[in-house]
Amino acid sequence: MYPFPACLSMGPVKIAPATVLAPMAGVTDTVFRRFIRNLGGCGLIVTEFTSSHGVSASLGARKPTRTLKYLAFDPEEHPISAQLFGADPAVMSDAARVCEDLGFDILDINFGCPVNKVVKCNGGSALLRDLPLVERLLREVRKAVAIPFTMKYRAGWNDEELVAVRMAKLAEECGLQAVALHPRTREQGFAGKADWRRIAEVKAAVKIPVIGNGDVFTPEDAVRMVRETNCDAVMIGRAASANPWIFRQIAQYLETGAYHQPSEHDRYDIMRRYYAMLMERNEKDTVGKMKQFATYFTHGVRHGAQLRASIHRAQEASAIVGLVDEFFLEEPAAAL
Repeated sequence: MYPFPACLSMGPVKIAPATVLAPMAGVTDTVFRRFIRNLGGCGLIVTEFTSSHGVSASLGARKPTRTLKYLAFDPEEHPISAQLFGADPAVMSDAARVCEDLGFDILDINFGCPVNKVVKCNGGSALLRDLPLVERLLREVRKAVAIPFTMKYRAGWNDEELVAVRMAKLAEECGLQAVALHPRTREQGFAGKADWRRIAEVKAAVKIPVIGNGDVFTPEDAVRMVRETNCDAVMIGRAASANPWIFRQIAQYLETGAYHQPSEHDRYDIMRRYYAMLMERNEKDTVGKMKQFATYFTHGVRHGAQLRASIHRAQEASAIVGLVDEFFLEEPAAAL
């Protein structure tokens, strides 16, 4: 019904639908990725960005390191991409080999993170000011692995130092299979609007697939991004935290011109399902994750602030589940 790519091919890996869950630190762990995959409509999922130095250091470790836990995934997550950050070509190459050996379908390098502690280590968006180093990284990693190789990046350090097209051409020259552009600058952070014209400029400049990212909050936004930029796929980050149905909604919208708006019961259902998945893994941070995602999942719920406050005071996972049950089932007036 609407102009939208049916799929995206990266070498032997086929991404269908042409939608991607963006890597988000502290969000896209294996539980959330499987959660999104099970809801349907998402073609590719990506890990949290992971330190290449941490991964490389794990090579000589006797037991799995904390860093490797970021790269843990289940078979149901395929196709899945591992995202690394760092600034040392040799270290990045070692880490890339580890990711390939772990069974990832795609390897991605982060050149976009604007967070100070990453930038201070010359990672993420810091490298947008050192294109010769970017080229060395890309060439060394390309030689190190056989799986499809991509990069996610920002448009530049600031509006006076835009490198979106130059970075994309560099990626193409170095043999990458695709690029994902978030068209804000590092200086912008997440403020202001994402200038999609920069995605269109990159798409017009290279032959490899271009994935658009930034300010896609609804299915209509996704379709409009493709129409305005001609991008080959759409990547969604923050919107998927509060609205994990968004990928399924895009598929519905493309097929019928309409999509399901989640009810209060739908919100209750996803909270219970996500919490059950967290409790099944029984990790140390289970309660913290339950509190974190209560903020995302109760977005727009009437009296949701009261539920969030109660959850943040709770100390046990079972108590949090009880609070959710009570809110949605025993107090219908609050949930309707």
